[in-house]
Amino acid sequence: MSILLLLQQDASLQAAGEMKITLFDLAVKGGWVMIPIILLSFIAAYIFAERYYVIRKASREDTNFMNKIKDYIHDGKIEAALALCRSTNSPSARMIEKGISRLGRPLHDINAAIENVGKLEISKLEKGFPTLATITAAEPMLGFLGTVIGMVKSFYAMSQAGNNVEISTMSDGIYTALITTVAGLAIGILCYFAYNMLVERVEKVVFNLEATLTEFMDILNEPLKGK
Repeated sequence: MSILLLLQQDASLQAAGEMKITLFDLAVKGGWVMIPIILLSFIAAYIFAERYYVIRKASREDTNFMNKIKDYIHDGKIEAALALCRSTNSPSARMIEKGISRLGRPLHDINAAIENVGKLEISKLEKGFPTLATITAAEPMLGFLGTVIGMVKSFYAMSQAGNNVEISTMSDGIYTALITTVAGLAIGILCYFAYNMLVERVEKVVFNLEATLTEFMDILNEPLKGK
């Protein structure tokens, strides 16, 4: 008797008896493999929510920030420019603060200092990304592990039952195989989309930082052009 036929018969029996099964019951039938699958899903959800909030906050830019910096620098109000940067909680402000603190040095030194701060800011935004990527890859693998364990359980039960194979003999192993596969793939797909969404948002922040760096270096070059 094929596995598919056993599943169909099992489903028919449940329908006939008007049996209802909850998500918790399905998780229990998935066996111990469901424990790491569910735990990793909670970790992934936390990383996504926390990083999404941080990156969204970092992507908010004050449109008048660079205009104020430009006016302060042209007026020679360096301390006021530094104070504005310190009171603005954003990656761009911290980059510009480093650049202003290096005023008087060669422009390439200022540019290098700002770029180093920018790299540190991006690194902070990408905190947790490796863990989320690992969970994305691990979830389907855990699901397939559950599939193998479930099939081993089913065939072992068949071998022990001999010619008296019943639906209940194989049902536990089949549930483990199918439920863990579905759970692992579903969570893995969601994590994949979540990871790429965060990466895309970080890339937008990088673009904004590069634009800010270019604008700041242009401000420093303006007096030279006027000479």
